[in-house]
Amino acid sequence: MSRLDELIAKFCPNGVKYRELKDILIIKNGKDYKNLTEGKYPVYGSGGIMTYVSSYVYDKPSVLIPRKGSIDKLYYVEEPFWNVDTIFYTEIDEEKVIPRYVYFCLQKEHLEQYNTAGGVPSLTQKVLNRVKLPVPPLEVQREIVHILDSFTLLTAELTAELTARRKQYEFYRNKLLSQNKKYAMKPLSELGEWSGGKTPSTAERKFWEDGVIPWISSKDMKVSTLEDTQNHITQKAVKEASMKVYPPNSIAIVTRSGILKHTFPVAYVPFETTVNQDIKILVVNHEILPRYAFHVIQGKGKDILLKTKKQGGTVDSLDFQKVLAYKVPVPPKDIQKRLVKVLDNFESICNDLNIGLPAEIKARQKQYEYYRDLLLTFAEKGNTIVTDRQTDRQTDRQTDRQTDRAECN
Repeated sequence: MSRLDELIAKFCPNGVKYRELKDILIIKNGKDYKNLTEGKYPVYGSGGIMTYVSSYVYDKPSVLIPRKGSIDKLYYVEEPFWNVDTIFYTEIDEEKVIPRYVYFCLQKEHLEQYNTAGGVPSLTQKVLNRVKLPVPPLEVQREIVHILDSFTLLTAELTAELTARRKQYEFYRNKLLSQNKKYAMKPLSELGEWSGGKTPSTAERKFWEDGVIPWISSKDMKVSTLEDTQNHITQKAVKEASMKVYPPNSIAIVTRSGILKHTFPVAYVPFETTVNQDIKILVVNHEILPRYAFHVIQGKGKDILLKTKKQGGTVDSLDFQKVLAYKVPVPPKDIQKRLVKVLDNFESICNDLNIGLPAEIKARQKQYEYYRDLLLTFAEKGNTIVTDRQTDRQTDRQTDRQTDRAECN
């Protein structure tokens, strides 16, 4: 019998009670940081850290829950921080629950399922306060946290190794794309046709409900090659809202978003798509290979951000005319093909989820999620609250449960 089994037998012989969030923590709104000076405290938005300021809003362990936008991403923070109005922070009653335990439970809960918005995903305090979590005694919570942290530590080590490899890739990519004297230098405007997009009215359900046409927004621009988008629009939105559909093999960039504080997102789009007003998209001309355009824009991304970012304003943005005027090397097409082959290979090693470190990290993440869901699935005495899917999984794997738990310890 594992230590966790012993603790559950000792402290939870009759099951575990579920409690609503409002009974174990207080959800707090964020606020603007623009009047603060630069400092050491991180400012969190729904997409993560935006900048650093001289003051903090809270200095105890907290789980940050995005209110709008990327609501599928939670943040666990132990150091002092500030948060903006797109993300909630939580004041947790540590006499009832361990903050890290709450973080794992909310991960398992997949809060994106509580989104009720038709357009941009959003969560409300009213809905979140009614979410129920299993709350065993602190001794059991502490052991569960210990087990799950052992999984996250291994994943963190693998991720650090992958980060080092990506830096190596960036170094070689910069070398290959720095032949300024050898090849013709052309402004980005001459690589093809640049266009922007917009957001169909979120009040019109016919524009969103059962939509199948991809619609790119900043929250999709977290990977270098898109496989799909989080939101989709309908054919009615294309016709009635005058949305332009762009062809496959286009290149999308973010020109307005808080993420531009520190990152210039560039993505290759291999499918037909529409975009919102914060995205610009390039359809290359016949002299340019789409993958070369992607690599050269991404490779020059830090310099583009440095030289084209607007100063001031409520939201970080780029001066798009300066972006269009930015010059990049454009070799003949046969040279582009050779460069693309090398750079695609590097990128696969760093980002392909089917091989190498990315594949191992993906496997570890699935393993972690399985044990997390298993360890955090409880039932109240006389009132089972687990879902059918969880019940089926428990039944199918009940014979292996003791072995699995022993391996965790």
